[in-house]
Amino acid sequence: MPPAVSSAFESERAPVIYVHTVSEAGRLLPSASQWNSIALDFKLAPHSSTAYESIPSQYPKSVDYDLVITDRKHFHCFIFVLVTIILAILAAVLLVYFLPQKHKHQGSSINLKVAINQALTFYDAQKSGHYPSNSPVKFRGDSGLQDGDSANTDLTGGFYDSGNNIKFTFTTAYTMTLLSWTVMEYQSKYADIGELDHVRDIIRWGSDYLLKVGSTIRINNEHSDLSCWQRPEDMKYERSVSICDGSATDLAGEIVAALSAASMVFKDDRDYSKRLVEAAERLFGAIPAKQGTYTMVDGCGKQARMLYNSTSYQDELAWGATWLFLATEDTNYLATATETFFSAKGNESSVDKGVVYWNNKLNAVEVLLTGIRYFRDPGFPYEDALKLSSNLTEAHMCSYLFSKYFSRTPGGLIILKPDNEPLLQFAATASFLSKLYSDYLDHLKMSGASCETDSFSVKMLRDFATSQVNYILGQNPMKMSYLVGYGDRYPVQVHHRSASIPWNNQPYNCDDGKRWLNSKDPNPQVLLGAMVGGPDTNDNFMDQRTNQRFTEPNIASNAGLVAALIALQDPPYNSRDVKSTLWGWT
Repeated sequence: MPPAVSSAFESERAPVIYVHTVSEAGRLLPSASQWNSIALDFKLAPHSSTAYESIPSQYPKSVDYDLVITDRKHFHCFIFVLVTIILAILAAVLLVYFLPQKHKHQGSSINLKVAINQALTFYDAQKSGHYPSNSPVKFRGDSGLQDGDSANTDLTGGFYDSGNNIKFTFTTAYTMTLLSWTVMEYQSKYADIGELDHVRDIIRWGSDYLLKVGSTIRINNEHSDLSCWQRPEDMKYERSVSICDGSATDLAGEIVAALSAASMVFKDDRDYSKRLVEAAERLFGAIPAKQGTYTMVDGCGKQARMLYNSTSYQDELAWGATWLFLATEDTNYLATATETFFSAKGNESSVDKGVVYWNNKLNAVEVLLTGIRYFRDPGFPYEDALKLSSNLTEAHMCSYLFSKYFSRTPGGLIILKPDNEPLLQFAATASFLSKLYSDYLDHLKMSGASCETDSFSVKMLRDFATSQVNYILGQNPMKMSYLVGYGDRYPVQVHHRSASIPWNNQPYNCDDGKRWLNSKDPNPQVLLGAMVGGPDTNDNFMDQRTNQRFTEPNIASNAGLVAALIALQDPPYNSRDVKSTLWGWT
């Protein structure tokens, strides 16, 4: 090509601009080098008088406009329109910022913040001992101030287990472990909705009691506490204490788990945290070679058998060792946890497979060991054991999602234990673990996982968790919330002594109490935040105080509900992601 022609050609040619892209930006970005970019030749666009105007329309451009206001009338109109637009934008921003946000995982009728506050308030109603003057529950007072006198020790405090006046160490420890776990996973959520101090107060109340009791299992008078319908404030009978020896491995393991988990919740209180973890280590070290369940020994758990008969001790031993490892990072505890866990899986009762509640923690241990594999990575020699635990966790998640494993009620509630046991407690912990595991996968940037021939997504796990909580909170065939005080329709004849007897500064004895037990009237006090037993396998529910299968709450079941609710609560407004103190996600 002749030099003159070449020069003319180059002068007419639009410039070549180098650009690159990154997935997060979603658009082309300018590049300083041709080596990590692509070239855009704007000659591909329709011819224009300037190279700039030939940029394809999908790429951003800037254009200068000369705006001239010709008279005062138009100037006033311009100012009015401008101010109106600014005010409208400002109002929209304020509305978005201050109005309650719709929950991403819930229908518009579900208010998780309210439900969480109420479910925690139930524990305020269950407190025993010197009753706090600042409690939100006003129909309770001092009670059980002589607890422990028969054993010459101070055993005041703790929580009444359910609608009766019995205190069980076993279920108290399980409850404290589960609540502490939720704080370690979702502390920022609790803080965001103003419930962090509330839940920490509950955990401390229970932890203080566990530090006192040691091997004590139960405080009650068997005949009076079960047969006498009386407020705890009016108790005048002597309450016996059941004391267990070192062979109650399940009880020891449960207390170890509770103290270890709580020690992490109270890391900001160094002395108290140290006291908790040291007590856990001492108790764990005292577990003898001869091991068993607390209900095997009459002197320890005879009276508890009909209410909380423990069928295994290995799950609690693995549970306690796992939490001790998380609290201390001592791999000796991890070695015990993994070894005991796989031994326990081989001995797991068929009726408890897939179920997490006060009598079986194996599936919860699976999830914790999976978290250790993903986020702690202790390395050799734990790789194989932790990989197997994550495989078991994925199989566990599949069992929740696919009907070939567990059936549902017609209204959609999962039936994990069909043998005439209250269903909601099992559905609540299933909801918690499935949402928690979806958060683990989400943090790993994984969209899902698989188990044998089935696969599942993060969304499937969250949808399942949401469906179970929504059922509990009122989206069910009975159109009833099973969380007392939540919504417009909930149980009013809750099987609960304090709630059913008027709080009128008049004491009532056992004979007086029969009147209130058999009354057909609603309870005079609303036991706010109590999750009752719930419906049967056909979604039927009987709101009868005398039918405790349907209407009695307990502290262990409520802990599962609190866990599910806080797991499904959206992260703070200024954070897209879940922050877990347990795994160091900040």
